[in-house]
Amino acid sequence: MFVRYALLLMAAAGSVLVGLRAASDPAADLRTAIEAVNAKRFAVAAPLLSDLRARLPQLADYAGWYLATTQSELKNYAAVRPSLDAVFQQTPRSPLRGRASLLAADAYLKLGQPEDAIHILRDYYAETTAPQSDMLLADAYLAAGDKVNAAVYYQRVYFGYPQSPAGPRALAAMDKLKAEMGGDYPPAMPFSMLGRAVKLLDAGQTAAARKEFETLIPQLGGPERDLARVRIGVAMYAAKQETAALDYLSKLEVQADEPDAERLLYMSQSARRLNRFSDMDEFAQRASELHPKSQWTVDALIAAANRHLTENEVTKFEPLYQACYEGAPTDPDAGLCHWKVTWQHYMRREADAEQMLREHLKGYPASDQASAALYFLGRLAQNSGDARAARTYFNEAATEYPNVFYASLAKERLAKLAPAQPAESVAAFLQTVAFPLRSRAGEFTVTPVAKSRMERAEIFAKASLKDLAEAELRFGADAGEQPQLLAMQLAKLLSDGDPAKGMRYIKRYAKGYLLMPITTAPKEFWRLAFPLPYRASLERFTAQYNIDPFLMAALIRQESEFDPQAVSVTGARGLSQIQPTTGREQAQKLKLVFTPAKLFQPDFNLQLGTFYFDWLSKQLNGDLEAVLASYNAGMSRAKQWQKWGDFREPAEFIETIPITQTRDYVQAVRRNATAYREIYGASKN
Repeated sequence: MFVRYALLLMAAAGSVLVGLRAASDPAADLRTAIEAVNAKRFAVAAPLLSDLRARLPQLADYAGWYLATTQSELKNYAAVRPSLDAVFQQTPRSPLRGRASLLAADAYLKLGQPEDAIHILRDYYAETTAPQSDMLLADAYLAAGDKVNAAVYYQRVYFGYPQSPAGPRALAAMDKLKAEMGGDYPPAMPFSMLGRAVKLLDAGQTAAARKEFETLIPQLGGPERDLARVRIGVAMYAAKQETAALDYLSKLEVQADEPDAERLLYMSQSARRLNRFSDMDEFAQRASELHPKSQWTVDALIAAANRHLTENEVTKFEPLYQACYEGAPTDPDAGLCHWKVTWQHYMRREADAEQMLREHLKGYPASDQASAALYFLGRLAQNSGDARAARTYFNEAATEYPNVFYASLAKERLAKLAPAQPAESVAAFLQTVAFPLRSRAGEFTVTPVAKSRMERAEIFAKASLKDLAEAELRFGADAGEQPQLLAMQLAKLLSDGDPAKGMRYIKRYAKGYLLMPITTAPKEFWRLAFPLPYRASLERFTAQYNIDPFLMAALIRQESEFDPQAVSVTGARGLSQIQPTTGREQAQKLKLVFTPAKLFQPDFNLQLGTFYFDWLSKQLNGDLEAVLASYNAGMSRAKQWQKWGDFREPAEFIETIPITQTRDYVQAVRRNATAYREIYGASKN
């Protein structure tokens, strides 16, 4: 009687518990369960998660994943795989599938079912993270008696991930298998062994990398052996032992083309660091003669040419750039080399400038300089009095590259030209240019897949599980599920009012947004991409110095992305990225009390930033492009660059700036300012 009464009480209590869960918020229960899992209170988490798959069907995969994790920790391995069904069956595809396959494989191994572990790892291998998946596969193959495949995957771990904690265990397993298998042991491939040393070198572990290369040399032959020998010198160079690297590489004799090209590159780079510029050129030119198509040669030529470019040594850099694009016309960097030579012809007003600009478009239609080529072809046509040809080129630039710097210049030129039909010959030429296909409009009409992603993220966000909301939206954006729309959702749900964070989501996930006409996306999208916080203060301070507030906003967007706490690698601080020394000087002129910490105060920083911009403008006679170049690279450089040509318009000065970062900066600020005017106009809303 007593037992029956106790059972009735337990049943009643269970009914009450079920009733309480049914009345509670399932998303909140998920958060509570996740907190319990993270705190390793698995016995508490398990009952919470067991019925959440049914109570929270939109997030059944997450409930199943955390339940399976709990069961694994409680050593209930037989229950792991069934709990993960919700992950593998989730539509749209769950971000957890890769991790779920690893968890399921681990459970299968512990249950003594290695074949099932192999099967699930192979099915979802592309979605897993290495080296965990490779290590599990190695263990599974070993348990299944397949020693050959086990050795192959242990090798993948050891050689492919030299800094992984799993490396020592993989090496021990390899040694054991080698002893057991004898001549049947599959030898590691040379590129795999070299890959381990290369990854150590890339990670900055130069001494360890050099030791690996030295150890490998007796085991290798042919090109791989040559490569290992050359990389010893590369390791010296990376360790800033330029003299030793140059001496070693100069004496080294290699037979294979690619290792020899790499040898000459690092000889040239070592000579450059040692200020032996004639030797730098000689080694680069020798590489061009012996191995013209090698990427190492292209790198050597560009590095040497860039060094002379910064000194405006035209007769030295132009032949190097020319050798680059003539020797390796299909190399990804050949377009840049061709443009550098083309630009010199344009600035010298040579007769073949138009032909070279056309050649650039035909040969390198996807180059970063294609919009510039279109614009300057338009300017040549305009200067020759052919308004129809000019309009055709400008219209192509404005249409093909909306929101790019040269598109804004082209639009300004078009506004001043009388309406006219396109020039037939120019239109026919442009038809032969294979411009890359680009999306001209963002996808802002939500699809069912994107809608599901956003709804799932909203549930997470409301349950204060913002890390999961972010992971969900990032996964969808990376998978190409309307990334512009998901980027907006990331910004709205997770930026917490931080314009810098919201902008970074747009930049990261709405790739190519600058190629969308502003009219094709919601205004909210553009205001996230080009935020305007602190507008009242910005307008107040810029008005004092007659500075366009949109121009200053454009500069701040480029400098700090409107992050008032931003600190650059050189120590510049705040919205306008003011160096403490510069801030102190400007504050003294304004009779303001200065401390470096005040640069993080938005109003104080904006006041100093606008004052400093005005001061630079006065020093440079109001030359806006030189002011922007000075803001980025320093006044002495900007003044020097002003003397480098007979500039007939600001765009010529900008394109002549030899430092890529500064040239891109000036163009970006000018582009940003145009976008701000179009997005916000004179409206205060």
